[in-house]
Amino acid sequence: MADKSLSADQSKLDDKIWGHRWGFSDTKFATLPDGATTVTGSRYAISGTEMPGFLPFVEEMLDVKIDPTDIKPERQDKPVTPAHINEAFFAALQAAFPASQYTQDAPARLLHSHGQTTAEEVYQVLYGEIKRSTDLVFYPESEADVEKLIQLAAEHDVVLVPYGGGTSVSCALQLPETEPRMIVVVDMRRMNKIEWMDTENYRACVQAGITGNQLEAELAAAGFTSGHEPDSVELSTLGGWIATNASGMKKNRYGNIEDIVENVTMMTVNGRIEQTAAMPRTSMGMQLQDLLFGSEGNLGIITKAVIKIHKLPEVQKFGSLVFPTFQTGIDFLYELTRAGVFPASIRLMDNIQFRFGSALKPRPSVGKKIMSKIEKFVLLKLKGFDPNELCVATIVMEGSAEEVAYEKKMIAKIAKKYNGVAGGEGNGRRGYALTYAIAYIRDYLSDYHIIGETYETTVPWSKVTATLEAVDRAAKIKHAEYGLPGKAYVSPRITQLYHTGVCIYFTHGFSAQGVANPDEIFSEIDHSMRQVIMDAGGSISHHHGVGKLRKDFMDETISPTTVEVLKGVKQAHDPQNIFGIRNNIFAE
Repeated sequence: MADKSLSADQSKLDDKIWGHRWGFSDTKFATLPDGATTVTGSRYAISGTEMPGFLPFVEEMLDVKIDPTDIKPERQDKPVTPAHINEAFFAALQAAFPASQYTQDAPARLLHSHGQTTAEEVYQVLYGEIKRSTDLVFYPESEADVEKLIQLAAEHDVVLVPYGGGTSVSCALQLPETEPRMIVVVDMRRMNKIEWMDTENYRACVQAGITGNQLEAELAAAGFTSGHEPDSVELSTLGGWIATNASGMKKNRYGNIEDIVENVTMMTVNGRIEQTAAMPRTSMGMQLQDLLFGSEGNLGIITKAVIKIHKLPEVQKFGSLVFPTFQTGIDFLYELTRAGVFPASIRLMDNIQFRFGSALKPRPSVGKKIMSKIEKFVLLKLKGFDPNELCVATIVMEGSAEEVAYEKKMIAKIAKKYNGVAGGEGNGRRGYALTYAIAYIRDYLSDYHIIGETYETTVPWSKVTATLEAVDRAAKIKHAEYGLPGKAYVSPRITQLYHTGVCIYFTHGFSAQGVANPDEIFSEIDHSMRQVIMDAGGSISHHHGVGKLRKDFMDETISPTTVEVLKGVKQAHDPQNIFGIRNNIFAE
């Protein structure tokens, strides 16, 4: 069956995006005259809902008062840096391609000169200015186009930057400020076709510019799914997933991107990198293909990949569990993993996110008010849960009826040992679907002088609690050090399970009302928080990647000899640095 997390009929929706802000232009959070919050459009289940409790919740969490009339003014003139045109290259481009495949239009240049990193990119575009814009945007429509473009760039010493959905949150799309050469951003989204499907062997060859939404819609029409569902699935692309080494919400069943992809084709200055045939697995010595995962635009342009596909699940069931504390929820996840039970998705949210979800609920009817009172009575009186400590896990189970029945039985059995209480299928479905809509909240709250971001890490089981405590403690200390108003919002959730550890996803924000240069302060705090995470035993990233945001932590991640080997590959392969986006160890 198809996943119904998004609107039931996506085909009738307008897929125009906001541009510099997140998401589709038919959707935004907005404040009603009575102070309630709503969501425009009809794209999501939450669309049209009136939520009277949302802004009061934000005020409580940040310990500030929000004035709905005090809107942070967005800069209306969006400046781009002067275009630096390599005339010989441009003449060759004009001779080789129709004018419909490239543009020097200022808005298009600006749009392709940043990702979605809050402080370093989006904030600069909305309220200031970015320091380097691309000089031209090119739209390839075939591998031959990509080959020709690379040839011209190498001939004329022009920098090429691959671009997918523009959803990066690691400054990977931030253009090098000091680059003196012409920069061409290569928007891959016209290369968005499924070239072939092999339904007997459950694989498909897919062009790199396809978005997750389009991929899933076309596969579903044939009765299949890739199973890869990152939070950005509506906007991000297959090539972007590979270039960042991405992970999806259903990785427990379908795997991370490196598990889903069998073969990658990358076009480079020296030619094509790929295996001659996609195979389930092969032992052929060192495999260069592994370098392409997480390559972040440094080596070439990914044009297509052969991916595994799966029959749409026979059954899809949602569920939710309420635990007395976050720690008991973690203990439950640990035992679940030891038992080998991995539902397609299971995410454990702390008390703050539990209350956050409640704040996004509509005005209750009389019947729902009565039901809510009963539920509170059961949880708080009969079970003795503390309303300020309890947490919730949302669950998605997919597969055959027998598989789902077994998972449901085992989850309930293990949850009982940790005093878990079933929260219902409706809450599980709602919690999962909210993932897509809540991404718009960042831009809504930025209007009210609130700045925030998410960051993630992988942590061994033995260091989960210590990492959570270290981040919470550091956020409070930094908030006080900078003399920021109110208090910091820091809330973790555990989103993916592994045999040896978990992915922790943090949301962090604060009110910047009256604060000078809040973007710089947030960036400094974010950097220090990553150090705290790594000192506590966490990784540099789980799925966002390194980009330029986390470049300073690479020496704590890989050995000096590893850096030398990687730089040697780059130097031998791309000595002109045509792919000069300068991410990861190549960052300035």
